[in-house]
Amino acid sequence: MNANRKRSVTIRGHRTSFSVEDAFWNCLKRMARERDLALSALIAEIDAGRAESDNLSSRLRLAVLDWALAGKTDGEAPISSPDRNP
Repeated sequence: MNANRKRSVTIRGHRTSFSVEDAFWNCLKRMARERDLALSALIAEIDAGRAESDNLSSRLRLAVLDWALAGKTDGEAPISSPDRNP
């Protein structure tokens, strides 16, 4: 089952929680491993790139989608980019 689970990490010295499905969590772990980063460092990096009004869970899912589509979009802006015109 691909349950939506609540996770907690420390970002820049503060604990924060978010909910993502197991499939997204596993991809985030793989992304961190591929970049030789701690998972919390990857999440902090993604968090730093979002607007304050954006939901962290949603931003994490979009980061996974961008990662999964990397190299398959013919140079288009990432899915999560505000400059992308679908």
